[in-house]
Amino acid sequence: MGDTGLRKRREDEKSIQSQEPKTTNLQKELGLISGICIIVGTIIGSGIFISPKSVLSNTEAVGPCLIIWAVCGVLAMLGALCFAELGTMITKSGGEYPYLMEAYGPIPAYLFSWVSLVVMKPSSFAIICLSFSEYVCTPFYVGCKPPVIVVKCLAAAAILFITTVNSLSVRLGSYVQNIFTAAKLVIVAIIIISGLVLLAQGNTKNFDNSFEGAQLSVGAISLAFYNGLWAYDGWNQLNYITEELRNPYRNLPLAIIIGIPLVTVCYILINVSYFTVMTATELLQSQAVAVTFGDRVLYPASWVVPLFVAFSTIGAANGSCFTAGRLIYVAGREGHMLKVLSYISVKRLTPAPAIIFHGIIATIYIIPGDINSLVNYFSFAAWLFYGLTILGLIVMRFTRKELERPIKVPIVIPVLVTFISVFLILAPIISKPAWEYLYCVLFILSGLIFYFLFVHYKFGWAQKISKPITMHLQMLMEVVPPEEDPE
Repeated sequence: MGDTGLRKRREDEKSIQSQEPKTTNLQKELGLISGICIIVGTIIGSGIFISPKSVLSNTEAVGPCLIIWAVCGVLAMLGALCFAELGTMITKSGGEYPYLMEAYGPIPAYLFSWVSLVVMKPSSFAIICLSFSEYVCTPFYVGCKPPVIVVKCLAAAAILFITTVNSLSVRLGSYVQNIFTAAKLVIVAIIIISGLVLLAQGNTKNFDNSFEGAQLSVGAISLAFYNGLWAYDGWNQLNYITEELRNPYRNLPLAIIIGIPLVTVCYILINVSYFTVMTATELLQSQAVAVTFGDRVLYPASWVVPLFVAFSTIGAANGSCFTAGRLIYVAGREGHMLKVLSYISVKRLTPAPAIIFHGIIATIYIIPGDINSLVNYFSFAAWLFYGLTILGLIVMRFTRKELERPIKVPIVIPVLVTFISVFLILAPIISKPAWEYLYCVLFILSGLIFYFLFVHYKFGWAQKISKPITMHLQMLMEVVPPEEDPE
């Protein structure tokens, strides 16, 4: 009887311990599968279902188009390997931000967070949601374009849904990501298998003389690379959530090594499948390449294509929101953004203020007419920061020798990626100069005004305004500062 009472008391103590609250910080809840799903799910969005036209319109031939897709995959892999070294050396969330901070100091890191949080991340999130909305609305408006107001309202609803899911729970956000990644791999498999069957049946005439009429100028190739790399964008997304990965030294590089080659193979085979049923001219004339493929190959079940493309797109939007929220959180934690953006929900243990802020900015970007041109002009800024970050890896080989490096890539890889980044930054500007590139540079540098006003000098009047706002938002959202910074 005494033994039974003692055992029961021990079990009660264990259950009390297991119910003790976790530290108010981001929890390590993501494993290898979730890591792969974030990489694959964020990269494969709407790009492969729309971008083939953009790559082909610049190369003007099937052969160079397929080569560009393969080379873009190799480039994404080389860049991601450099980020694997950085991510295992500096195990902080926030993508490029902590690496720029360690390599160059606070100003480049602040400028990256400034451009990312105000333009690049929310506008990209908005475009993905608009693509989702167009795919969903089109079947209901046969023979005409859906009304703009309907498309924008549905896109805003998608942003609200994704923001809510990711604010409520890290685990729920990762489950949604895993489900939509599985759904997009289903449509990818359907397109690839259909294409391979058609190839086996002898549908190869579109591959004859595949280099004939190719456009091989420096400007055309660089623009083709830009459009191809837009479809691969997301290869660095896992570095935004390093602090939430279980065993990042193993899972971060392994997810990259599995995820990116998987995406590259899928992209090349999807393009091959497209060319089994469409000539280059037909592909360029198609409004939605994947839907045209479905109508020709899968009829009467062609409706599955727009449905699964919509799933694919919403999955990419979820991954984009999931990771961008962590950048805002880390920037707030370092004092580069409003402090409340670094706070953690007491009940949910998510960076809810950062995610909600990101959702609000993305919703604002839906209102204007065309934001695609904005992203095109700022894509050179993305490669500017990619190049700076990977150059920082080379710099830290000499300035931060004491840092432990579980993974160490050959120095030739970051040198090569840095040179390619410089090419991708300069080639479009030289081949087709535009005032918009100057405006982008001026916008990036305008972040220095805010840095010196609010971060460096910390004027008293700014503190007086921000403190009551922070206090009221903290009470409204039930959020608190993170208990401790990661080591």
